[in-house]
Amino acid sequence: MLFSKLRGPAVSAVASAVLLTTALAGCGSDAGSGDGGSATAGTVNWWSWTPDNDLAEREIAAFNEQYPDIKVVYKKVPTDNYAAVLKPALASDDGPDVFTVNASGAFSAEAFAPYAYDLTPDMVELLGEDWQSKVYDGGVKAFTVDDRLVAAEWAKVGAGIMWINKDVFDQYGLQPPTTMQEWVSVCQTFRAQGLGCFREGLAGTSGFIVDTVHSIADSVEPGAFQEAVNGERDWSDPALVEALGILQTLSTNGVLDEGAVGIQQYPDVNNAFLTGQVPMVQMGTWYQQYATVNSLSAALDGAGVPADTPKITIVPVPFPDVAGKGNPSTMFADPDAGQAVNAKSKNRNAAITFALWLGHTAEGQQVVANNMDAFPTLNGVTPEFDKIELVNPEVQLPELQKVSEQLGNASDARSLGISAELNQAIIDASQAMVNTDTDPAEAAANVQKVAEAGR
Repeated sequence: MLFSKLRGPAVSAVASAVLLTTALAGCGSDAGSGDGGSATAGTVNWWSWTPDNDLAEREIAAFNEQYPDIKVVYKKVPTDNYAAVLKPALASDDGPDVFTVNASGAFSAEAFAPYAYDLTPDMVELLGEDWQSKVYDGGVKAFTVDDRLVAAEWAKVGAGIMWINKDVFDQYGLQPPTTMQEWVSVCQTFRAQGLGCFREGLAGTSGFIVDTVHSIADSVEPGAFQEAVNGERDWSDPALVEALGILQTLSTNGVLDEGAVGIQQYPDVNNAFLTGQVPMVQMGTWYQQYATVNSLSAALDGAGVPADTPKITIVPVPFPDVAGKGNPSTMFADPDAGQAVNAKSKNRNAAITFALWLGHTAEGQQVVANNMDAFPTLNGVTPEFDKIELVNPEVQLPELQKVSEQLGNASDARSLGISAELNQAIIDASQAMVNTDTDPAEAAANVQKVAEAGR
């Protein structure tokens, strides 16, 4: 519990709820449109692209144990449509009360800051003047725009890893590939059995392929991708040209499944992997939720497969050394998302209660941690593995614990600092590598033009 951690072990969950309510009621109603309504009652409409519906239901149910008179209605919007749907809704008087924003890109905190209420005073009331020292620093930076805290941190994620179907690898006596040659060989075995191998969705604008380009670039030269994002190196640098060339090679040497440009990471790649059609995908730490029985069952049900479909054992593995230079696989991390409160909300105070409870109380963050969708951003909260039912705990638990340690050591950002325009330019270059015979140097030069235009 938040307040027992900060103020002593005698404070109960009920007292924690009272303190949170008092803090928000005393601050959230002082500014913004109207008086903001009650901090403990009302209806809060929450729009987001994440989490999955079953995880959101668990978070809302836990919230209602402390705030039974606040009804939270969750609307999950597809990633590719989120920004386009959200902007006109917020421009109207009938938009969501809480809306999730990203660290960067088309639906970043910066892009939607004009619609968001400043949560800084509420955060001070809740956690004290030193509140920034009690949460993940990356989220504070990502969600502070012009000295306004426009969203409350909710979760932290990492990328740069792959996930394999351990059952299928064991079935054919295979080990996760660590080099390009091994990857090609493993894929040949899988394809001979009528399976896919490594599937990636490049359709749309969600940009999961950017993670793959980042991983390849780290194999070529660690730090090169991050330096390009920071403007310290051109995207036309030889290391990044080589990275795009390696992506092109993956599309021609039998590693990458055909048709990548015509499919999306969600739902296409996700469903193919979880139903056993594809043995390897590149997803980030958010994917560990499908190591749990509850989330995997819900995903299979959502994919429309029979209830008796076997639940696969998914485990994270390092991205292969595709450049052959011996550079270790690295992870990169970001604040996954933050909950912004609509400044025009008629239920603004109830919305603040929910947003801060989810991201900045131990009760809310514990639910997030145990959902295994993301890592909590409030210091001191970790998953309670004794309460989490894994599909194959003996195999999965040690690997999940390793990922947690790796994430803590990540130095590069995942998407922070990548503008929507630059993100799209990297996607465009990747599509060209996979779908055409464009020269990697030409594709890299096009990315550099977009980067220069945005400076």
